[in-house]
Amino acid sequence: MSERSAADESRLTDLTCVVTGAASERGIGRGVALALAGQGRPLALLDLDGARLAHAAEAVRAAGSPAVVTAEVDVADEASVAAAISAVESARASPTGPLPPIGALVHCAGVADPTPFLEMTSSGFQRTLAINTLGLFHLARRVLPGMLDQGLGRIVAMSSTAAQDGGGNFSTSAYAASKAGVEGLIRGLAKEVAGTGVTTAAIAPANIDTDIMGGALVGQRREEFVARTPVGRLGTTRELGELVAFLVGPHGGFTTGATYNLNGGLRVG
Repeated sequence: MSERSAADESRLTDLTCVVTGAASERGIGRGVALALAGQGRPLALLDLDGARLAHAAEAVRAAGSPAVVTAEVDVADEASVAAAISAVESARASPTGPLPPIGALVHCAGVADPTPFLEMTSSGFQRTLAINTLGLFHLARRVLPGMLDQGLGRIVAMSSTAAQDGGGNFSTSAYAASKAGVEGLIRGLAKEVAGTGVTTAAIAPANIDTDIMGGALVGQRREEFVARTPVGRLGTTRELGELVAFLVGPHGGFTTGATYNLNGGLRVG
């Protein structure tokens, strides 16, 4: 196998980034999409909430993306994922040309579950795994062949510090297990596609300033989270988005299979 050149990675800036979970105005997916838009990347925004996707697309266009398409998707459903990605692949960026090929997948869609283990049902446990872990499997299976054909691609997925410490802030065992599965899948996939031009990464955030479990971090709740974060503040979706932008960009080609902790010092090492 010939040595790959870093120059090969420069093509990524012209390829489409698929971002799931992009509809929520204060969510991680939206922050990621805005950061990528600021770099002039073409974007495909996917979410179960189709009603809010149009607003997300407007915001991303205003932030600088030259081409934006949207598609509703249930990431837990393989057929829904296949239909959404097919729609992205056949979309036209303008009346005169198609959307560029998919060069990156950023899986931000997810669900938390605070149900205690002994109160959790089998169906509840499976739902969490289906969205957080199986969703990544469905998406990666669908976009990876095209990435391999073009010899270039990035797959980034949101994990959580819960994968490492078992959770407890907003979620418990099922969530921790699902996010540990995300990290395992990212590592295994990294080894399987090593040397093809496709890289993978997981990001394990904690205490990011989003609307979590039905409400923003405000008042005493916010103060408690700030107090337990060593750097003395919450993280922002923009900071997370900038990390993603590096990983899916032309300078992220020499890192693969790693988990990046973005937690303000809550967990080090």
